[in-house]
Amino acid sequence: MHNFTLPRILLFAFAVTFLLSISFMRSETNVRAFELNSKTAAEETNPLLADWTGPYSGIPPFDKVKIEQFKPALEAAMTENLAEIDKIANEKSAPTFENTIAAMERTGSSLDRVSTVYGIWTATMSSPEIRVVQREMGPKFAAMGDKITQNEALFRRIEAVYNNPRKKDWTAEEQRLVWRYYTNFVRAGAKLGAGEKKRLSEINQTLAGLYTRFSQNLLADETDLYIEIKNEADLAGLPDSLRDAAAQTAEAKKLKGSWLIANTRSSVDPFLTYSANRGLREKVWKMFVNRGDNGDKNDNNAIITEILQLRAERAKLLGFETHAHWRLENAMAKTPERAMELMEAVWTPAVARVKEEVADMQKLADKEGAKLTIEPWDYRYYMEKVRKERYDLDQNEVKPYLQLDKLRDGMFWVAGELFNFNFTPVSNVPVYHPDVTVWEVKDKSSGKHIGLWYFDPYAREGKRSGAWMNSYRSQERMDGREITTIVSNNSNFVKGKPNEPVLISWDDAVTLFHEFGHALHGLSSNVTYPSLSGTNVARDYVEFPSQLLEHWLSTPEVLQKFALHYETGKPIPQALVDKINQAATFNQGFGTVEYLSSALVDMKLHLAGSQKIDADKFERETLAALGMPKEIVMRHRTPQFGHVFSSDGYSAGYYSYLWSDVITADAFGAFTEGKGAYDKAVAARLVKNIFSVGNTLDPADAYRNFRGRDPEVSALMKKRGFPVKETKTLSKGKTKNKKK
Repeated sequence: MHNFTLPRILLFAFAVTFLLSISFMRSETNVRAFELNSKTAAEETNPLLADWTGPYSGIPPFDKVKIEQFKPALEAAMTENLAEIDKIANEKSAPTFENTIAAMERTGSSLDRVSTVYGIWTATMSSPEIRVVQREMGPKFAAMGDKITQNEALFRRIEAVYNNPRKKDWTAEEQRLVWRYYTNFVRAGAKLGAGEKKRLSEINQTLAGLYTRFSQNLLADETDLYIEIKNEADLAGLPDSLRDAAAQTAEAKKLKGSWLIANTRSSVDPFLTYSANRGLREKVWKMFVNRGDNGDKNDNNAIITEILQLRAERAKLLGFETHAHWRLENAMAKTPERAMELMEAVWTPAVARVKEEVADMQKLADKEGAKLTIEPWDYRYYMEKVRKERYDLDQNEVKPYLQLDKLRDGMFWVAGELFNFNFTPVSNVPVYHPDVTVWEVKDKSSGKHIGLWYFDPYAREGKRSGAWMNSYRSQERMDGREITTIVSNNSNFVKGKPNEPVLISWDDAVTLFHEFGHALHGLSSNVTYPSLSGTNVARDYVEFPSQLLEHWLSTPEVLQKFALHYETGKPIPQALVDKINQAATFNQGFGTVEYLSSALVDMKLHLAGSQKIDADKFERETLAALGMPKEIVMRHRTPQFGHVFSSDGYSAGYYSYLWSDVITADAFGAFTEGKGAYDKAVAARLVKNIFSVGNTLDPADAYRNFRGRDPEVSALMKKRGFPVKETKTLSKGKTKNKKK
């Protein structure tokens, strides 16, 4: 998953709320004392407002952060940024690229720095005190974004530059930047009347508060609800690594002598895969799928109804049929209809595959005399049994070879082969938690400093679930300066026993490579303007570079060098690798339907317009109409769908993973058609045309520059083991159908 890049967030009035929703509130402990203390904090020297100093052109001052400094620092930085904007808006000379667009790029440096550190704390170091700041600052951020995009004098200047007849003489990057400013201001309501702007701002501020409440409720259920196991016999089927992790999780909750299954995917999925206790599987499954949907103070259904109503109203104000049409206007898909066309094309073969998978599982369960009908809490358990029977592949055989640290080194090696990067650990950089490590990235040939990579791998209380990449500082070279990037990868791996290697599943290893792909996208950036830097690209394109990197995990070079047994140090046997490859398309029905059901419900919710929606009822009825297999539940049920309801981030955009995967599958074909996964010439084209260009050109054009044509959907179908009936290409603005 890719987060909105924190710097320059206020350029986009609606993106800003994401910053406030990535962490959450559960407890009111010490709130009143904190509020009293924060009143005097503004009078003190605030290190959050200072320029970043130290090595590598400056680094975040994590060692100096105090929570009571966030609110005054944010408010001071916001005031400074608005003053910078007003100065540009009130400039007396005629608007030019330099005094308007480039000037905008130079604004907000203090706010960039403060909001970056603030975003890290809210996402990974959440506490009752920081959540006080979130609740207050959410609407303020939204209001500030509107102040900028609704500044009429500023927009007139941007519009004048956009309409400059001589802009064809500017560089392509300058033209792209002007287009982006103008388009985003228009999409944010810059052309609305005064009354409409007022209502728009009210909607944005209300949404900001709702996003925070949704996220707070979700984290509350993920943190406060768990299954405690007191009888060791109830651990039947669980490998030692999972038992140890459950014991460590219980100990962290001061429940010594017990085992704890936390209400997070990293804890639940392995339990559902290996636990032989069917009653406990059902109990754990229900706990997890009902997050945000328990009819209590943390229930998210009413919040979802209000969010959908407000989004629909906002879309109408902005001149769009629905929120989905507004969101996709500048995406690669362009329209919801094109996104739906792709999803529906994949849905049918995926459901057909699920029926085959369930039949296989039921047959095995019957053979074992289990006397049961496959239910959702049985799927992963019997799926694993079928995998073992059909391919003689037991994931527990694979896991001892997947050491987190070794795989991290494997990612570095791949980055060296494809991107010419070298990663070296550094200790002269402050971190916000002892779990975090930092690496300097250099060009292998020249030794030139590229950037810094922060790695925060482990789950802890106060850290949101999942895995994601962030950019702490964007690469740029405005005004002759070489500003290098700082990026991070964040995961939620569960620690086992102290001083023992952390062993992860194959799926977790894929996710590790995926998020590193986002990081490489940021590190490879080579542009002039920060707003166009790195991962600041269309939502349904940003997942392409990350999904592409997943392919290198299974290459023999990585497996032989870095998939080493944690006890013997021997590489994973080729026979086991062969089994993994033979099972590559196994369970693709489950994986695709689980994901696609979420993406389809997301899109249909936002195509429903202004009708008042009961989220649970809509979900049930939509899935029934789609023919959702009863043995599977959405990967993200609506009341816990943080991608969609903790911000505008992936709203009407969860389809992006599938859209990007079409491009991914097609792009990897360029390597397999060449000299293989490490083809230097293809890698050079990839870096030049995809990873380094940021948003300096239309992504469809960028892809054509790399591949020589539009991506073909058939590559995705083959990758997932689905039948290919015709060849379709994803093209700019329309879908082309070609008879085979």
